[in-house]
Amino acid sequence: MVTLQTAENALKTVYLGVVANQLNDNANPLLARIKKTSKDVWGKEIRKLAPFGINGGIGAGSETAALPIASENSYVQFVADLKNLYGKIEISDKAIRASANNIGAFVNLLSDEMEGLVKASSFNLGRMLYGDGSGVLATVNAHQNKTITCDKVNNLIEGMLVDIYNGATKANNYPVKIVYVDRVNKKFTYSSSETLVLNSGFKVYLQGSKGSEISGLGKIFDSSATSIYGVSKSDYPWLNPYVNSTQKEISDIVIQEAIDFLDMNVDSKINFITCSSQVRRVYQEYLGAYRRNIEIASLEGGYKTITHNGIPVVADRFVDDDTMYLLNTDDFVLHQLCDWKWLEGENGQILRQNPGYPTYSATLVKYAELICDKPCGQAKISGIKATVTNPFTTVVETTVEETA
Repeated sequence: MVTLQTAENALKTVYLGVVANQLNDNANPLLARIKKTSKDVWGKEIRKLAPFGINGGIGAGSETAALPIASENSYVQFVADLKNLYGKIEISDKAIRASANNIGAFVNLLSDEMEGLVKASSFNLGRMLYGDGSGVLATVNAHQNKTITCDKVNNLIEGMLVDIYNGATKANNYPVKIVYVDRVNKKFTYSSSETLVLNSGFKVYLQGSKGSEISGLGKIFDSSATSIYGVSKSDYPWLNPYVNSTQKEISDIVIQEAIDFLDMNVDSKINFITCSSQVRRVYQEYLGAYRRNIEIASLEGGYKTITHNGIPVVADRFVDDDTMYLLNTDDFVLHQLCDWKWLEGENGQILRQNPGYPTYSATLVKYAELICDKPCGQAKISGIKATVTNPFTTVVETTVEETA
């Protein structure tokens, strides 16, 4: 017979390992390439020494001259707070009792809930990898009849609960639910029991997440930030990554220029390229225009993608339309206090009744933060045009000669 304890045991012993594996390895191609470790975690913080430059105790001289002066390796200490990541499922008491004598129905009940949790968590983890930690999903351009026009909608999806802020002031008392996203016209429609007054410039955030998300690529490439991981960029200019933001057509030369710069100047070996689907299509158009063979590579998690000189070029919905990132994923580490775990109450219980409601909820939790050991070893190319010039398209001019 299925009971609440049966559900607890299933969540702990059957589903936890599967869910953790899916979120770590299958949630996003970039996340699958990043190492996870509990090293350098001290209490609620990450404290790690990041080396830069080389050992200075090298020299050459005569057989009777003084030996080179020793000079130790150079380090800077990165300090960052662990971010709190949560995923919550809810099961009604009625549903549990209805499946009490039907193990198949019970399994389907839990499987559906866990599948929904994995889908939502994968979406938001992937999104955070490209964010700056602020949690901004979009900026409001206009608002009318519960429809918001914004600067971009790639971070939004139906069912998402969001908060809307005017600076530090929250515009809604209760989370707003997104019911439809118009991805062509960059609009979304929401449902809310409140009447909201929203103006241009307001920011949209995932519920309760403002300023609390993982520091992704947006943090590394934020030119307005004066520091990163508690270290001043003016004191350590090597923290600034390579950026090419002039408007341009994509080409192998543009990509290789960035790769060569990082290789020759900061000894960084690019092994992963990620871009928007628009940029990938433009790059494929470029390869086709120049009669190039398009090579396909298989990645962790079962993903397949095109390559640039053997380096995978992966399209990701969370990259801005005109942008491409060139990364050395060996420089990225997801530091975590522990892997995904269920939040436990008294006596190790993970399913707890919601006060005043005939429902039970369980919360998946992970405390982690993403650190890039060498920000200067990464590159961003933006301003990429949506089309390329076909070199094989020529204009044929004809003339008509008059005869006497």
